Amino acid sequence: MSRTVEVADEWLNRIKEQLAGVQYGVVQITIHNGQIVQIDRTERSRFDTEKSPSSAKRQRS
Repeated sequence: MSRTVEVADEWLNRIKEQLAGVQYGVVQITIHNGQIVQIDRTERSRFDTEKSPSSAKRQRS
């Protein structure tokens, strides 16, 4: 059975706030009985790392 979920402007603003600035991650919206009850935000940080040449080896003491 499909049920339409109506979203109040307050919740839309909360969702927009959670989406702002996220480059990599997840915004998850939890709904119970047709109403939004929770918003979770998991943000990932990605860093560019320099690749070391494959011929370079670590020196051990």
